[in-house]
Amino acid sequence: MSPSIPPSETAPPSAPRRVNRLPTIAIVGRPNVGKSTLFNRLAGNKKALVHDRPGVTRDRNYVETEWPQSGDGREFLLIDTGGYDPSPEDPLYASMRAQSDTAMAEADVILLVVDRQAGITPADVESANRIRSAQKPVIVVVNKCDVASHEDESHEFWSLGFDQLVAISAEHARGMIELMEAAFSSLPDVEYGGPVEIEGEIRVAVLGRPNIGKSTLLNRLLGQDRHVVHDMPGTTMDATDTLLDYEGQRYRLVDTAGIRRRGRISDRVETIAVSAAIRTIERCHVLMLVIDGAEGVTDQDAALADLITERGRAVVLLVNKWDLVREIEDRNIKVLEDEIDRKLPHLTWAPVLYISALSGKGCGKVLTVVKSAYDSFNQRIATARLNEFLREVVAAYQPPQLHNHPVRLQYITQVRVRPPTFTVFCNNPDGVQDGYQRYLQNKLREQFGFLGTPLRIQPRRRRKLGEERSDDAPVRQPLWHDDMALEIALDDMEELPVPEGGDVGDEEDGDSETWTDDEDLGDEDGADEDVGGDEDGGDDEGEEGDEADPDDGGGGDPDASPD
Repeated sequence: MSPSIPPSETAPPSAPRRVNRLPTIAIVGRPNVGKSTLFNRLAGNKKALVHDRPGVTRDRNYVETEWPQSGDGREFLLIDTGGYDPSPEDPLYASMRAQSDTAMAEADVILLVVDRQAGITPADVESANRIRSAQKPVIVVVNKCDVASHEDESHEFWSLGFDQLVAISAEHARGMIELMEAAFSSLPDVEYGGPVEIEGEIRVAVLGRPNIGKSTLLNRLLGQDRHVVHDMPGTTMDATDTLLDYEGQRYRLVDTAGIRRRGRISDRVETIAVSAAIRTIERCHVLMLVIDGAEGVTDQDAALADLITERGRAVVLLVNKWDLVREIEDRNIKVLEDEIDRKLPHLTWAPVLYISALSGKGCGKVLTVVKSAYDSFNQRIATARLNEFLREVVAAYQPPQLHNHPVRLQYITQVRVRPPTFTVFCNNPDGVQDGYQRYLQNKLREQFGFLGTPLRIQPRRRRKLGEERSDDAPVRQPLWHDDMALEIALDDMEELPVPEGGDVGDEEDGDSETWTDDEDLGDEDGADEDVGGDEDGGDDEGEEGDEADPDDGGGGDPDASPD
C-alpha cells in the first residue's frame, strides 16, 4: 500500500493562467449569412456596414463591448470578418479569407454563422472543415430563425460535426442570451484581465480619395496586414479601428472608405460607406489626408481639406506614391509644393510628409508628426502671455478703422482647446474682419507654434458699465444629426469651389463648433475644455466673463469697464 499524503502536504490546485487582455470572440462564416448584423447586435451599435449584397465586409472589425445579461457586465472583444471562402479564386476574396484566418487565430471562441433559409451548402462544409483545424471552441450559430418553429429546421446543421449549436435571429434579437451563455462557458480556463491602460488615446483617421494607398499606409504603420489591400477602388467599406501603442502613446487608427465626388457615386453601399467616413471626422482628433503624389492635388482633395478644417480637426498632409513621382519628369517636390499652396491655401499650417506606403519610405516619421499635431490641437496658452502678445501685435499693426471709428482690442483669452479657440474683447466685433483675424492667427503660430491645428478667433464686444449681460455666446449645434445633414454635406463637397490662390482663412463664426452624441473631443474624460485658464496657476476664466484684463495682470471684471 502506498503511503498516504497528509492533507496539509497535498499540492494546491493550480491557479488559472492570467492573460492581460479581454476574452476574444470571432464571428466567421460564408458571405451574406448575417455576420455583420450579429456583430452590430452584440456590439450594441451599428458599427459594421450591413447590406444584402455579399462581400460588403472585407476587413476585420474590432469592438470592445460588454454583455449586461452576464450579471457583472462582462467585457469581451468581438471581431467581425468578411465572407469566408475556403478556396477563393479572386485575389480580393483570398485577402478576405486571410483576414478571417487571422481573426480565428486571435479568438478564444469562434462563432460559425450559417443561414437557416439556405440550409447546408458546400461552402459551409468546406468552411467548417477549415475552421475545425484552428482547434478552438466552435459554436454553430444558425441565423434567421425568426420564430420558434424555425428552430426545428436548424437541426440539420449538427451534421457539420461541432458540439454546440444555437438557433438565433440577429435581426430580431432572438437567442442572444443563449448564444452568449454558450460563448462564455466555452472560454478557456484562464483569468482574463483588461489590456494595459495607457493614458490619453489619440484618435487618428486616414482620409482620402479611393485607391490612393490608405489601407497600405495603415498596414505599414501597424507592421501587419491588418486591412485588405487591392488595386480595385472601393476595397475598404467599413470604418475600422485598430489600436497601436507607439513610444508610450496609444493611437486608435481608423481606416475609412475612399470618398469620391457625389456625382460619381451611384452605388447605395458606397454612399453608406462614404457617410461613415465623414462621420469619422467627428470622433477623431487628427486627420491624415492622403494625396496621390503622381496625380497631384485634385478638386476633391481640396473639398475634403475644407471639410476637415470646417470641423476644426488637426491635419497632417501625406503625399503618397512618392516612389512613382520620381519617375515622372515634370513632377517634383517643387511642383507639388506649388500645387498645395495654390489649391489648399486654407491648410498652409498643416505639416506635409512625402511618403511611399508601399516601400515604407518616410513612414517612420508619420506618427511623430501626428503626435506633434495633436499636442498643438490640445495646447493652452496662459492669459498673461496672450495679452503680452496682443499688445505687441497691435502695436505693430492696428486693425483698420470701421466707418471712421477706431477698433480697439482690449484683451484676449483662450476659451477652448481642440481646436484652440481665442476670444478677443474689443469695442466693435464687426471691426475685427477676416483679414485681421488671419493676421492674428499667423502671429499666434509664429509666437506659439500650433503646427497642424486650426485656430479660431472670436471677436466679442466688452460690456459697458451697468449693461445687462446678454447671452451672445454661439450655440453649439450637433453635426450629422440626421441623414439629411449627410446629404447636404455631400452636396457641399460636390459644389465646393477650389480657391485659385491667396490666403483664404477659415470662416470661424462659432457656429461650427462640433460635438457628438456619445462624446466630446475635449478632456480625456470626455468633456470639452471651455475655460481660458492660466498655466501658471492663475484663475480660470469662463467664456462668459471675468477674463483677465491685461492692464491689471489677470484680475478684475471686464464687464465693469467704463468703456
